Amino acid sequence: MPIKAFIFDLDGVLTDTAEYHYRAWNRLADEIDVPFTREENEALRGIPRRESLLTLLKGHPTTEEQLQAWMSRKNDYYLEFIREISSTDVLPGARELLEEIRAAGLKSALGSASKNAPEVIQRLGIAHLLDSVSDGNSVERQKPAPDLFLHAAGKLGVSPRECVVVEDAAAGVEAALAGGFWTLALGPVTRFPVAHHILPGLENIHLQELLDIFSITDF
Repeated sequence: MPIKAFIFDLDGVLTDTAEYHYRAWNRLADEIDVPFTREENEALRGIPRRESLLTLLKGHPTTEEQLQAWMSRKNDYYLEFIREISSTDVLPGARELLEEIRAAGLKSALGSASKNAPEVIQRLGIAHLLDSVSDGNSVERQKPAPDLFLHAAGKLGVSPRECVVVEDAAAGVEAALAGGFWTLALGPVTRFPVAHHILPGLENIHLQELLDIFSITDF
């Protein structure tokens, strides 16, 4: 089947909000007296907020009420920090690729576990280049379950085999593969146990190059 659409993760693909997440989690960790490092923050890449908090707590006993309060506090900190985001924070090559997809008459969607994704893409100035947005509010099961990407494909009206998921996290690639999508992984090869194709990033990557790659790649 020819490729008709692309689904993009947000963090690490279209922009890099890892530093904002780190600052928010680190501020919370300091307040509740839990050690937290940048290396541990890397392990939270692509993981929903609740699972991230449980990972940060390292088995520390707590109540559901406290978990909810801490997740809300972390999100408030993150929202405070992302007010700094602007159009200059789009990662190299991402805007150009989105524009090429739009010009070619293909479709594109956002598939991000972040519940703040709509605000972020507005601040980045790329919301008009995306045909739909599926975020952490769209489905109950998050990555590595395939539900988020299946939701995005459904909104675009395409099948998984007609769609390339662009991800920078192993959990995201796992989710896309589970849903039957083509996968383009961004980052070091060592991060991804399996993916259809791996690139360092989107800088200087053009649509036709990607279409050529997936036209000769075995599923």
